[in-house]
Amino acid sequence: MIKTGILLVLGCFTVSVFSADPHYIGTDKCAKMCHKGEKKGRQYEIWQKSKHAGAFTTLANEKSREVATKMGIKGDPQKAPECLRCHVTAFGVKKELVDPTCTNEEGVGCEACHGPGSEYRKLNNMKSHDLAVAAGLWEPNEAVCVKCHNKESPTYKPFTFKEEVKKDAHLIPGKAAKK
Repeated sequence: MIKTGILLVLGCFTVSVFSADPHYIGTDKCAKMCHKGEKKGRQYEIWQKSKHAGAFTTLANEKSREVATKMGIKGDPQKAPECLRCHVTAFGVKKELVDPTCTNEEGVGCEACHGPGSEYRKLNNMKSHDLAVAAGLWEPNEAVCVKCHNKESPTYKPFTFKEEVKKDAHLIPGKAAKK
């Protein structure tokens, strides 16, 4: 009887901690609250200055309009699926899995590389890397990056994962990177 009770409690705990469909919540909910400042390695600030943060805005410039025209895209590149698939977080994801706080204007945010954050962002999960991964945190790797950084991109430049990942590195001071 006691074992049954324990299993029931554990079963309920698992359901309440990890939902079936994590959703995208946006960079401000992920990083602005918990990943800024010196103690956190200025992770949010590093992202804000990155090309990823400006990816959506870039689509509004003249060069992007020229590239889109050459590709046969009519209209605004900021509305073209061919462009948005790599210039925003959560493109192509079911609408019910994207909170209103995750907007195209953020560009390529945390969740584009780390996965939808509704579950792993919880403080009890973020205290342990293993718990965060169990709750859906992705380990950014070459496969994640080359979904966009590939020869299909009309502005492709050779991409070497080991070199490029260093440019956007944002580790917490004193913590070793997981391999």
